[in-house]
Parts: sequence; C-alpha cells; structure tokens
Amino acid sequence: MTDAPVLRLASASPRRRELLAQIGVPHLIAPAHLDERLLPAESPREHVQRLARDKALAVWRPGDALPVLAADTVVVLEERIYGKPRDLGEALATLGALSGRTHTVLTAVALASAGAVTSALSESRVTLRALSRAECEAYWASGEPADKAGGYAIQGLGAVFVAALSGSYSGVMGLPLYETGQLLRAAGVPLWVGGARGGDAP
Repeated sequence: MTDAPVLRLASASPRRRELLAQIGVPHLIAPAHLDERLLPAESPREHVQRLARDKALAVWRPGDALPVLAADTVVVLEERIYGKPRDLGEALATLGALSGRTHTVLTAVALASAGAVTSALSESRVTLRALSRAECEAYWASGEPADKAGGYAIQGLGAVFVAALSGSYSGVMGLPLYETGQLLRAAGVPLWVGGARGGDAP
C-alpha cells in the first residue's frame, strides 16, 4: 500500500523523485512551468534561488495541506551558466568548455507552506577530466546529455568524466538531500515515511 503523500514536488524530474523516495518522502508530482531565462544583471546564485522559490510558489495552493518542494540546478564556469544543450553543437561547446576544468554546480531548494517560503542553496565543485571530441559526440549520441544542466549526468554514463567532486553528490544530481532534509524537518514534514515513489497530482 502506498504511503499518503506529505508534499507536492514542483518538478517532473525522475532524479528528484528518486532522491525523495530515497529518504522516504512520499509525494505528488505537480511540475511548475516558468520562464527560466536569466534576468538582466542577475548572478547565477540569485538566478537559481529565485527560480526555486518561484517554482514552489507557482504550485502552492492557498489552503492546501501539502507543502510544495521545488529545486533548480545550474552549472557555472567563470560566472557563466551552462544549461541543457539543445543539439550536438551546443553539447560539444558545453563539454568542451568544462573539459579538464573545475566548475560549480548550484542547486537551490525551496519549500512553500501556508504562504511562506524557506530556501537553501547547495554549492558543489566538480572537476571533469580532459574530454576528446569523439567521446563527447558518442556521449551525445547516447541521448543522456540532452536534458542535463551542463550537458552531463554524474549519476549516469557521464560519471566516467568526473575526476573529482567537492560538495553534495545529490545536489549535483538536482536535489541536495542534506539541505532538503533540513527544510522539511523545520517545517514539520516527516522523513523516512516509507519507500513509496511519488504519484501524479490530481
């Protein structure tokens, strides 16, 4: 029997669903659909925190007993955000820029409940080994990079590119579990309820 949901997740990301299930937080899926473009003069840190909060508030319903959890992740190198590549050319450019260098992964998480929003920011440093054009092309052909910030998945095939990680592995995946757990506990949302995976919101 599935445990009753204790929150809504403002994301359709299967990775975030898996991470919530890992810490025993049954949930409903209610994706937020927002314009995620960078605002003028907005820093990467400001950007990712704004989007997480806006996503949570976009899904939260007045009077709803379930709080809303949202997150946003960006890959940053020299204050430039590298998003999800749309084609092979963008994937090659992104992976080429990150190749052999250390970049920052910022993931903000926000929890909306009773009109109030609390949030936290996870910052990790990831070093990729030097990548050849041929392996970047082969990686793109796998289909994995297309919906990943920075064009790679640390939990997938792209793991072989990662030479070093300082920070939160789950944060690089898209939902920092330490920060998420802190927000949920502070709001009285139970953890370790069970292993149930989330369902779609009604």
